[in-house]
Amino acid sequence: MSPRTGRPTDSPKNLNTRIRLSDEDVSMLEFCCEKTQKKKSEIIRLGIKKVYEELKK
Repeated sequence: MSPRTGRPTDSPKNLNTRIRLSDEDVSMLEFCCEKTQKKKSEIIRLGIKKVYEELKK
Protein backbone atom coordinates (compact mmCIF):
# COMPACT_ATOMS: atom_id res chain seq x y z
CA MET A 1 0.00 0.00 0.00
CA SER A 2 1.47 3.37 -0.99
CA PRO A 3 1.56 6.29 1.46
CA ARG A 4 -1.03 9.05 1.13
CA THR A 5 0.12 11.88 -1.08
CA GLY A 6 -1.30 15.36 -1.54
CA ARG A 7 -1.26 17.66 -4.49
CA PRO A 8 2.18 18.23 -5.98
CA THR A 9 3.53 21.70 -5.19
CA ASP A 10 6.59 23.82 -5.86
CA SER A 11 6.38 25.25 -2.35
CA PRO A 12 5.60 22.54 0.22
CA LYS A 13 4.20 23.79 3.54
CA ASN A 14 5.65 21.33 6.02
CA LEU A 15 6.46 23.66 8.95
CA ASN A 16 3.99 24.66 11.65
CA THR A 17 3.95 27.81 13.75
CA ARG A 18 1.59 28.43 16.61
CA ILE A 19 0.43 31.97 17.38
CA ARG A 20 -1.74 33.57 20.03
CA LEU A 21 -4.42 36.01 18.92
CA SER A 22 -6.85 38.29 20.72
CA ASP A 23 -10.57 38.12 19.99
CA GLU A 24 -10.18 41.30 17.94
CA ASP A 25 -7.36 39.77 15.88
CA VAL A 26 -9.47 36.68 15.18
CA SER A 27 -12.42 38.84 14.13
CA MET A 28 -10.22 40.81 11.71
CA LEU A 29 -8.73 37.61 10.30
CA GLU A 30 -12.16 36.03 9.79
CA PHE A 31 -13.42 39.24 8.14
CA CYS A 32 -10.49 39.14 5.71
CA CYS A 33 -11.22 35.48 4.96
CA GLU A 34 -14.89 36.16 4.25
CA LYS A 35 -14.17 39.12 1.98
CA THR A 36 -11.35 37.49 0.01
CA GLN A 37 -12.56 33.86 0.08
CA LYS A 38 -9.04 32.81 1.18
CA LYS A 39 -7.96 30.56 4.00
CA LYS A 40 -6.58 31.94 7.25
CA SER A 41 -3.10 30.66 6.42
CA GLU A 42 -3.18 32.45 3.06
CA ILE A 43 -4.15 35.75 4.70
CA ILE A 44 -1.36 35.37 7.26
CA ARG A 45 1.18 34.61 4.50
CA LEU A 46 0.04 37.73 2.60
CA GLY A 47 0.57 39.80 5.77
CA ILE A 48 4.07 38.38 6.23
CA LYS A 49 4.96 39.15 2.61
CA LYS A 50 3.60 42.72 2.93
CA VAL A 51 5.67 43.47 6.05
CA TYR A 52 8.75 41.80 4.50
CA GLU A 53 8.51 43.92 1.35
CA GLU A 54 8.10 47.11 3.41
CA LEU A 55 11.20 46.26 5.45
CA LYS A 56 13.30 45.53 2.37
CA LYS A 57 12.77 49.08 1.03
